[in-house]
Amino acid sequence: MGNWKTLLFLLMAAVLVLAACSEDKGEASDNEYGLTEKGKFTYAASGVYKPFSFEENGELTGFDIEIGTEIAKRMGLEANPVTNPFETILQGLVANKYDAIIGSMAYTKKRAEQAAFTQPYYYSGGMIWIAKDNDEIKTPEDLKGKKIGVVSQSTYEEPAKTLSDDIQYYASDVVALKDLTIEGRLDAVITADIVGFEAIENGFAIKEVGNPLWVEQPSIAVKKDNEKLRDAIDQALQEMIDDGTYEEISQKWFKRNLLDIDLEDAELLE
Repeated sequence: MGNWKTLLFLLMAAVLVLAACSEDKGEASDNEYGLTEKGKFTYAASGVYKPFSFEENGELTGFDIEIGTEIAKRMGLEANPVTNPFETILQGLVANKYDAIIGSMAYTKKRAEQAAFTQPYYYSGGMIWIAKDNDEIKTPEDLKGKKIGVVSQSTYEEPAKTLSDDIQYYASDVVALKDLTIEGRLDAVITADIVGFEAIENGFAIKEVGNPLWVEQPSIAVKKDNEKLRDAIDQALQEMIDDGTYEEISQKWFKRNLLDIDLEDAELLE
């Protein structure tokens, strides 16, 4: 009888040890990516950049949000999208408020000093937009002395400053483009070609000036020292591209593949 008790005790001890090891392994797995919240992939977008990220019926939706949701699923994590104003979104990442930025942030060398970036998850062109009835502005040079609207801390801010000294800052491209249609508010807006064409489809009386000034490489940003998370996101993104899931999401929101672009003669923004 004593032997049975001893054996039972040893079995119970073994179970407890295995459970502890399993728990430790789970915690290590969760902490492998340095997540801000256990079991969740928390990623930020502005929430005011339709059709990339916006609120509908009280919930975040859009292209960026769906890309993040699919990446989280492939990493075995719960998707947890949050919003942060674009002008401080990079600072929020550095401060560990979230794990990643999936908010249409283009890669630049300057931003890479503060964050690690994945491969591009789409391409877009920086384009000048004016009111549909504006016949005065036909080239970038015509913007000298004109009031240009841009989103603060965006990649459009510095180019705008080279074209005019009169810059109006916004938190949302959509609001800037809306002001463009109101007489006396703005002369031009510099933003992504995708956003402008989407605005036209939604009834905005605007038009583009010439061709895109450059091609941007919106990428997913994580903390600079978190290469494990960056690599895991890259792997999930590549899997999405390879199996057609990316194509489905892109076609849903834009009726085209945002990665399908000829970069041979393009000037890439860096």
